Amino acid sequence: MKFPEPPQDYASVYLEDTDKSLPEKINIRTRYAYFKTIAKGGKCLIQSCKDLHLSRVICYKSLLPEFADDEIEQRRFLREARVSAMLQHPNTVPTYELGRDTKGNYYFTMKLVHGYTLREILDYRERYDLSQLIDVIIQVAHGLEYAHVHGVVHRDVKPENILVGPFGEVLLMDWGLAKVWKTDGSIDPIPTSLLDTDSDDMNITRRGKLQGTVFYMSPEQIDRDPEINKRTDIYSLGTILYEILAGETAAKGDTIDKVIDYIKNQDIPKPSAVSKYPVPPLLEKATMACLEKRPSARLHSAGELIRLLQEDWL
Repeated sequence: MKFPEPPQDYASVYLEDTDKSLPEKINIRTRYAYFKTIAKGGKCLIQSCKDLHLSRVICYKSLLPEFADDEIEQRRFLREARVSAMLQHPNTVPTYELGRDTKGNYYFTMKLVHGYTLREILDYRERYDLSQLIDVIIQVAHGLEYAHVHGVVHRDVKPENILVGPFGEVLLMDWGLAKVWKTDGSIDPIPTSLLDTDSDDMNITRRGKLQGTVFYMSPEQIDRDPEINKRTDIYSLGTILYEILAGETAAKGDTIDKVIDYIKNQDIPKPSAVSKYPVPPLLEKATMACLEKRPSARLHSAGELIRLLQEDWL
Protein backbone atom coordinates (compact mmCIF):
# COMPACT_ATOMS: atom_id res chain seq x y z
CA MET A 1 0.00 0.00 0.00
CA LYS A 2 1.20 3.48 -0.82
CA PHE A 3 1.46 6.32 1.63
CA PRO A 4 -1.38 8.90 1.63
CA GLU A 5 -2.80 10.06 -1.67
CA PRO A 6 -3.31 13.81 -2.22
CA PRO A 7 -6.80 14.89 -1.10
CA GLN A 8 -9.37 15.72 -3.75
CA ASP A 9 -9.40 19.39 -2.73
CA TYR A 10 -5.61 19.81 -2.90
CA ALA A 11 -5.01 23.45 -3.82
CA SER A 12 -4.48 24.00 -7.56
CA VAL A 13 -2.53 26.89 -9.07
CA TYR A 14 -4.53 29.25 -11.27
CA LEU A 15 -3.50 32.26 -13.33
CA GLU A 16 -6.10 34.42 -11.59
CA ASP A 17 -4.25 33.87 -8.32
CA THR A 18 -0.70 34.21 -9.60
CA ASP A 19 -1.16 37.49 -11.51
CA LYS A 20 -3.51 39.57 -9.39
CA SER A 21 -2.09 42.83 -8.03
CA LEU A 22 -1.37 43.53 -4.38
CA PRO A 23 -3.35 46.38 -2.77
CA GLU A 24 -1.70 49.79 -3.01
CA LYS A 25 -1.59 49.91 0.78
CA ILE A 26 -0.68 46.65 2.51
CA ASN A 27 -2.65 45.92 5.66
CA ILE A 28 -0.97 43.04 7.48
CA ARG A 29 -4.02 42.70 9.71
CA THR A 30 -6.11 41.44 6.82
CA ARG A 31 -3.51 39.17 5.25
CA TYR A 32 -4.99 35.87 6.50
CA ALA A 33 -8.57 34.73 5.98
CA TYR A 34 -10.83 31.66 5.76
CA PHE A 35 -9.65 30.02 8.97
CA LYS A 36 -10.46 26.36 9.66
CA THR A 37 -9.43 24.43 12.75
CA ILE A 38 -7.06 21.53 12.10
CA ALA A 39 -6.20 20.55 15.67
CA LYS A 40 -6.55 21.86 19.21
CA GLY A 41 -3.91 20.76 21.66
CA GLY A 42 -3.51 21.37 25.35
CA LYS A 43 -2.12 24.87 24.84
CA CYS A 44 -2.14 25.71 21.13
CA LEU A 45 -4.61 25.99 18.29
CA ILE A 46 -3.57 24.96 14.77
CA GLN A 47 -5.63 26.26 11.87
CA SER A 48 -5.46 26.35 8.10
CA CYS A 49 -6.01 29.70 6.42
CA LYS A 50 -5.54 31.52 3.12
CA ASP A 51 -2.56 33.85 2.76
CA LEU A 52 -4.21 36.49 0.56
CA HIS A 53 -0.89 38.08 -0.43
CA LEU A 54 0.64 34.89 -1.81
CA SER A 55 -2.62 33.10 -2.71
CA ARG A 56 -1.76 29.94 -0.83
CA VAL A 57 -3.29 27.90 1.99
CA ILE A 58 -0.99 27.65 5.01
CA CYS A 59 -0.88 26.50 8.62
CA TYR A 60 -1.44 29.09 11.38
CA LYS A 61 -0.46 28.27 14.97
CA SER A 62 -1.36 30.32 18.03
CA LEU A 63 -1.66 29.95 21.78
CA LEU A 64 -5.09 29.28 23.20
CA PRO A 65 -6.61 32.39 24.84
CA GLU A 66 -6.04 31.09 28.38
CA PHE A 67 -2.29 30.79 27.69
CA ALA A 68 -1.78 33.80 25.44
CA ASP A 69 -0.50 35.99 28.30
CA ASP A 70 1.48 33.27 30.08
CA GLU A 71 5.16 34.32 29.98
CA ILE A 72 6.52 30.76 30.07
CA GLU A 73 4.20 29.63 27.28
CA GLN A 74 5.12 32.71 25.25
CA ARG A 75 8.82 31.88 25.59
CA ARG A 76 8.22 28.28 24.57
CA PHE A 77 6.08 29.40 21.63
CA LEU A 78 8.73 31.83 20.41
CA ARG A 79 11.43 29.18 20.78
CA GLU A 80 9.40 26.68 18.78
CA ALA A 81 8.77 29.19 15.99
CA ARG A 82 12.38 30.31 15.74
CA VAL A 83 13.92 26.86 16.07
CA SER A 84 11.58 25.63 13.33
CA ALA A 85 12.54 28.59 11.16
CA MET A 86 16.29 28.28 11.74
CA LEU A 87 16.38 24.54 11.01
CA GLN A 88 15.93 24.73 7.26
CA HIS A 89 15.97 21.10 6.19
CA PRO A 90 13.79 18.93 3.91
CA ASN A 91 12.60 16.94 6.93
CA THR A 92 11.46 19.93 8.99
CA VAL A 93 8.39 22.08 8.36
CA PRO A 94 9.19 25.42 6.69
CA THR A 95 8.19 28.40 8.85
CA TYR A 96 6.95 31.48 7.01
CA GLU A 97 6.20 34.24 9.48
CA LEU A 98 6.20 35.08 13.21
CA GLY A 99 4.02 37.93 14.35
CA ARG A 100 1.23 39.30 16.53
CA ASP A 101 -2.47 39.30 15.73
CA THR A 102 -4.89 42.21 16.15
CA LYS A 103 -5.02 41.52 19.91
CA GLY A 104 -1.24 41.51 20.21
CA ASN A 105 -0.99 37.75 20.72
CA TYR A 106 1.75 35.66 19.08
CA TYR A 107 1.21 33.47 16.04
CA PHE A 108 3.43 31.86 13.47
CA THR A 109 2.69 30.41 10.05
CA MET A 110 4.06 27.27 8.43
CA LYS A 111 3.75 25.12 5.37
CA LEU A 112 0.51 23.14 5.37
CA VAL A 113 1.15 19.48 4.53
CA HIS A 114 -1.65 16.99 4.03
CA GLY A 115 -0.92 13.47 5.14
CA TYR A 116 -0.89 11.00 8.01
CA THR A 117 1.07 11.03 11.22
CA LEU A 118 3.25 7.99 11.80
CA ARG A 119 0.92 7.15 14.68
CA GLU A 120 -1.98 6.83 12.24
CA ILE A 121 0.18 4.68 9.98
CA LEU A 122 1.33 2.40 12.80
CA ASP A 123 -2.27 1.90 13.88
CA TYR A 124 -2.55 -0.01 10.58
CA ARG A 125 0.96 -1.45 10.58
CA GLU A 126 -0.02 -4.56 8.60
CA ARG A 127 -0.83 -2.45 5.53
CA TYR A 128 2.69 -1.12 5.09
CA ASP A 129 5.87 -2.70 3.82
CA LEU A 130 8.79 -2.67 6.24
CA SER A 131 11.05 -0.92 3.74
CA GLN A 132 8.56 1.98 3.52
CA LEU A 133 8.57 2.42 7.27
CA ILE A 134 12.35 2.20 7.56
CA ASP A 135 12.63 4.91 4.90
CA VAL A 136 10.47 7.15 7.13
CA ILE A 137 12.85 6.53 10.04
CA ILE A 138 15.87 7.31 7.86
CA GLN A 139 14.37 10.63 6.83
CA VAL A 140 13.53 11.54 10.43
CA ALA A 141 17.10 10.65 11.38
CA HIS A 142 18.36 13.01 8.67
CA GLY A 143 16.30 15.79 10.22
CA LEU A 144 17.63 14.99 13.68
CA GLU A 145 21.22 14.83 12.49
CA TYR A 146 20.81 18.30 10.97
CA ALA A 147 19.28 19.63 14.20
CA HIS A 148 22.00 18.07 16.36
CA VAL A 149 24.77 19.54 14.21
CA HIS A 150 23.13 22.94 14.75
CA GLY A 151 22.98 22.48 18.52
CA VAL A 152 19.31 21.56 18.92
CA VAL A 153 17.85 18.51 20.71
CA HIS A 154 14.20 17.82 19.87
CA ARG A 155 13.22 15.95 23.09
CA ASP A 156 9.76 14.97 21.85
CA VAL A 157 10.36 12.47 19.04
CA LYS A 158 7.29 10.25 18.79
CA PRO A 159 4.98 8.93 16.04
CA GLU A 160 2.48 11.75 16.63
CA ASN A 161 5.16 14.30 15.70
CA ILE A 162 6.14 12.67 12.40
CA LEU A 163 4.05 13.56 9.37
CA VAL A 164 4.10 11.53 6.15
CA GLY A 165 2.80 13.39 3.11
CA PRO A 166 1.52 12.18 -0.28
CA PHE A 167 4.55 13.35 -2.29
CA GLY A 168 7.29 11.66 -0.29
CA GLU A 169 7.45 14.28 2.46
CA VAL A 170 8.51 13.09 5.90
CA LEU A 171 8.48 15.92 8.41
CA LEU A 172 9.57 16.00 12.05
CA MET A 173 7.23 18.48 13.72
CA ASP A 174 6.65 20.25 17.03
CA TRP A 175 9.89 21.71 18.38
CA GLY A 176 8.18 23.18 21.44
CA LEU A 177 10.28 21.13 23.88
CA ALA A 178 13.57 21.63 22.02
CA LYS A 179 16.72 22.15 24.06
CA VAL A 180 19.19 24.79 22.91
CA TRP A 181 22.32 26.20 24.50
CA LYS A 182 23.68 29.72 24.99
CA THR A 183 26.84 30.78 23.20
CA ASP A 184 28.86 30.14 26.38
CA GLY A 185 27.57 26.55 26.57
CA SER A 186 25.12 27.15 29.42
CA ILE A 187 21.38 26.63 29.21
CA ASP A 188 18.33 28.67 30.12
CA PRO A 189 15.68 26.00 30.48
CA ILE A 190 12.00 26.73 30.19
CA PRO A 191 10.33 25.05 33.19
CA THR A 192 8.54 21.87 32.17
CA SER A 193 6.89 19.02 33.98
CA LEU A 194 7.66 15.44 33.05
CA LEU A 195 4.58 15.13 30.88
CA ASP A 196 4.36 18.75 29.76
CA THR A 197 3.30 18.61 26.14
CA ASP A 198 0.96 20.41 23.80
CA SER A 199 -0.99 17.29 22.98
CA ASP A 200 -3.56 15.24 24.83
CA ASP A 201 -1.99 11.92 23.92
CA MET A 202 -1.31 10.88 27.52
CA ASN A 203 -5.02 10.18 27.85
CA ILE A 204 -6.51 6.75 27.33
CA THR A 205 -7.05 6.41 23.58
CA ARG A 206 -10.08 5.03 21.80
CA ARG A 207 -8.31 1.66 21.71
CA GLY A 208 -8.12 1.63 25.48
CA LYS A 209 -4.33 1.80 25.64
CA LEU A 210 -2.08 4.42 27.12
CA GLN A 211 -0.38 5.94 24.09
CA GLY A 212 1.85 8.96 24.14
CA THR A 213 4.91 10.84 25.09
CA VAL A 214 6.10 8.80 28.06
CA PHE A 215 6.50 5.63 25.95
CA TYR A 216 9.13 7.39 23.85
CA MET A 217 11.11 9.09 26.63
CA SER A 218 14.66 8.12 27.46
CA PRO A 219 15.60 7.22 31.05
CA GLU A 220 17.57 10.45 31.40
CA GLN A 221 14.65 12.52 30.18
CA ILE A 222 12.42 10.92 32.80
CA ASP A 223 15.07 11.77 35.41
CA ARG A 224 15.25 15.37 34.10
CA ASP A 225 18.99 15.06 33.71
CA PRO A 226 20.37 18.60 33.13
CA GLU A 227 23.10 17.09 30.94
CA ILE A 228 20.60 15.60 28.52
CA ASN A 229 21.90 15.70 24.96
CA LYS A 230 21.23 14.43 21.44
CA ARG A 231 21.30 10.81 22.55
CA THR A 232 17.88 11.21 24.12
CA ASP A 233 16.57 11.69 20.55
CA ILE A 234 18.46 8.55 19.49
CA TYR A 235 16.65 6.62 22.22
CA SER A 236 13.26 8.01 21.21
CA LEU A 237 13.84 7.15 17.57
CA GLY A 238 14.87 3.67 18.70
CA THR A 239 11.53 3.23 20.47
CA ILE A 240 9.74 4.01 17.20
CA LEU A 241 11.95 1.54 15.34
CA TYR A 242 11.12 -1.05 18.00
CA GLU A 243 7.39 -0.44 17.55
CA ILE A 244 7.72 -0.87 13.77
CA LEU A 245 9.57 -4.18 14.16
CA ALA A 246 7.76 -5.63 17.17
CA GLY A 247 4.25 -4.34 16.63
CA GLU A 248 4.15 -3.02 20.18
CA THR A 249 5.87 -0.37 22.26
CA ALA A 250 9.25 -1.03 23.86
CA ALA A 251 7.97 0.04 27.28
CA LYS A 252 5.06 -1.73 28.96
CA GLY A 253 2.53 -0.72 31.57
CA ASP A 254 -1.08 0.37 31.99
CA THR A 255 -0.24 3.38 34.16
CA ILE A 256 2.30 6.13 33.76
CA ASP A 257 4.20 5.00 36.88
CA LYS A 258 4.51 1.45 35.54
CA VAL A 259 5.73 2.66 32.16
CA ILE A 260 8.32 4.89 33.82
CA ASP A 261 9.54 2.03 36.01
CA TYR A 262 9.81 -0.21 32.95
CA ILE A 263 11.87 2.34 31.03
CA LYS A 264 14.25 2.93 33.92
CA ASN A 265 14.62 -0.53 35.40
CA GLN A 266 13.43 -3.32 33.11
CA ASP A 267 15.22 -5.07 30.26
CA ILE A 268 13.52 -4.58 26.91
CA PRO A 269 13.04 -7.88 25.02
CA LYS A 270 14.36 -8.05 21.49
CA PRO A 271 11.74 -7.30 18.82
CA SER A 272 12.14 -10.82 17.37
CA ALA A 273 11.02 -12.26 20.72
CA VAL A 274 7.62 -10.57 20.59
CA SER A 275 6.91 -9.78 16.93
CA LYS A 276 4.55 -11.71 14.69
CA TYR A 277 6.58 -10.43 11.72
CA PRO A 278 10.06 -11.58 10.64
CA VAL A 279 12.65 -9.19 12.11
CA PRO A 280 15.85 -8.63 10.09
CA PRO A 281 18.85 -9.13 12.43
CA LEU A 282 20.57 -5.90 11.34
CA LEU A 283 17.48 -3.81 12.11
CA GLU A 284 17.12 -5.50 15.46
CA LYS A 285 20.76 -4.81 16.30
CA ALA A 286 20.39 -1.13 15.34
CA THR A 287 17.20 -0.81 17.38
CA MET A 288 18.66 -2.30 20.55
CA ALA A 289 21.77 -0.13 20.16
CA CYS A 290 19.47 2.91 20.32
CA LEU A 291 17.71 1.62 23.43
CA GLU A 292 20.68 1.25 25.76
CA LYS A 293 19.74 2.77 29.11
CA ARG A 294 23.11 4.54 29.48
CA PRO A 295 23.42 7.34 26.89
CA SER A 296 27.14 6.64 26.44
CA ALA A 297 26.36 3.06 25.36
CA ARG A 298 23.96 4.07 22.58
CA LEU A 299 24.72 4.84 18.97
CA HIS A 300 26.73 8.06 18.91
CA SER A 301 24.68 9.94 16.35
CA ALA A 302 21.66 9.91 14.07
CA GLY A 303 24.13 9.67 11.19
CA GLU A 304 25.43 6.37 12.54
CA LEU A 305 21.87 5.05 12.67
CA ILE A 306 21.27 6.19 9.08
CA ARG A 307 24.32 4.26 7.88
CA LEU A 308 23.10 1.08 9.60
CA LEU A 309 19.58 1.39 8.21
CA GLN A 310 20.91 1.92 4.71
CA GLU A 311 22.86 -1.35 4.74
CA ASP A 312 21.45 -4.44 3.05
CA TRP A 313 19.17 -5.76 5.77
CA LEU A 314 16.62 -7.49 3.48
